[in-house]
Amino acid sequence: MKTFSAKESEVEKKWILIDAEGLVLGRLASLIAMRLRGKHKPIFTSHVDTGDNVIVINAEKVRLTGRKAQQSVFYWHTGYPGGVKGATMGQRLQGRFPERVIMKAVERMLPKESPLARRQLTKLKVYQGTEHPHAAQQPVKLDVGALNPKNKRTD
Repeated sequence: MKTFSAKESEVEKKWILIDAEGLVLGRLASLIAMRLRGKHKPIFTSHVDTGDNVIVINAEKVRLTGRKAQQSVFYWHTGYPGGVKGATMGQRLQGRFPERVIMKAVERMLPKESPLARRQLTKLKVYQGTEHPHAAQQPVKLDVGALNPKNKRTD
């Protein structure tokens, strides 16, 4: 029995649509990272991009458990002396670009500092509202809330 190794030309990539309304951020991000890498497929090969394209809508309606909305802080530096700034995750979700919260969560679940991870992250498309420009790709809707009751928060 020989070990199977997928080739880039053999991989069939699908388009998946996920509605993030009411879903828990960490659980959603781990599922998206798994789909982007292709770990849900039997042909998974670690050095080949076997993952699917993922579209996430309603990014501003994602939920956080516990007190993460008040306690989890994103930091960045402006480039000036003393220019460290920070915003809580709740402020980021209420702000101008709430889709960046999901993008950063998924980015941190992919392999670090590799060209393959950067290429896999480009297959993630996150949108604030319900509209997206990828209708021509005919994405298949994935109901993440039905996979596990813990994936969806009602409170």
